[in-house]
Amino acid sequence: MTGTTRYILRQTLGPFLFVTLALTAVVWLTQSLRFVEMIVNRGLSAGSFVYLTLLLLPTFLSVILPIALFVSLLYAYHRLDVDSEIVVMRAAGLSPWTLARPALLLGGATTLLAYAIALYLMPAGFRAFKELQFDIRGDFASVMIQEGAFNTVGEGLTVYVRSREPNGELLGILVHDTRQAKRPITMMAEKGLVVRTSEGPRFILAEGNRQQVDSDGGQLSLLYFDRYSLDLSAYADQTVSRWREPGERYLHELFSPTGGHDDVKNAGRLRAEAHKRLTSPLYVMVFALLAVAAVLAGDFNRRNRWTRLVWAVAAGVLVQTIAIGLPTLAGTRGAMLPLLYVAVLALIGLGVWLIDRARAGRTGLVGRLLGGTI
Repeated sequence: MTGTTRYILRQTLGPFLFVTLALTAVVWLTQSLRFVEMIVNRGLSAGSFVYLTLLLLPTFLSVILPIALFVSLLYAYHRLDVDSEIVVMRAAGLSPWTLARPALLLGGATTLLAYAIALYLMPAGFRAFKELQFDIRGDFASVMIQEGAFNTVGEGLTVYVRSREPNGELLGILVHDTRQAKRPITMMAEKGLVVRTSEGPRFILAEGNRQQVDSDGGQLSLLYFDRYSLDLSAYADQTVSRWREPGERYLHELFSPTGGHDDVKNAGRLRAEAHKRLTSPLYVMVFALLAVAAVLAGDFNRRNRWTRLVWAVAAGVLVQTIAIGLPTLAGTRGAMLPLLYVAVLALIGLGVWLIDRARAGRTGLVGRLLGGTI
């Protein structure tokens, strides 16, 4: 690696890391607001909330990395151009491909990282997220019933728990049931436990009493019990089975679905997701080539610099639209699956052609839009 390559690589690496972290923080913050409901309504702890949202980071990064690389390369190379360092390097005999080498090295490394995210980290994180979310929605013991507070489990059912033991046992329990308005029930128990059954969650109370008042006659009915079972299935999300979404599946699971009813029904989505995993990381190289071509594929003209940036950003928006839109269309129209590969390879070829035309001292229509004549 030459000194020039190392120098340009240092100029691009810093902005790339900064933009990636900044975009990741912004996207993570905005997306995590969707799960505030779990804190407000389900009593999810702050630590569990942060862990839950962190599991989605690989999904965010799969979208952020190409954009962050494009923005950082465009910024770094434009700054080198404004400081006339690109002009000096060209005057010293360096070709556009030599100047583009640091961007291609960074783009290649980012592409490998994007493949690691798409093929393993993203499905692993999203699967863990969905499973944890699935458990939280049906886990009354750790979420719906909080110690030291009156918990409204559902309409007409309030539960108070004095404390919770490390093994999950609940102590000092009071349950007030007004689902039958004319016959309210109050239950008190020394201890209890929320358990899962095939019919749904059950609140098992031990060593307590059940008090029921008939509002018509004002008669009190008192029952002492050693063990009492309270059905909570009406207030729990159904947790019997769950179909794994395409984003949760690894590549081999997408290409070889189980053949169940839901898999057959969503076969198009599964195929589209599989081919998207194979093609989407290549857009990293598309953005790298586009950013470099925006600066190098043109003559030294101060008046054209901002024009080139505007055209590059417009082209970047178009490429991102293609990267997002094509897999969605392919999910409904299987005949469009080959276009996923044709589009990304054609865009890579276009970027290579632009830089090569700059090396040869020529430019076509696209090159003139990006940088003028050479």
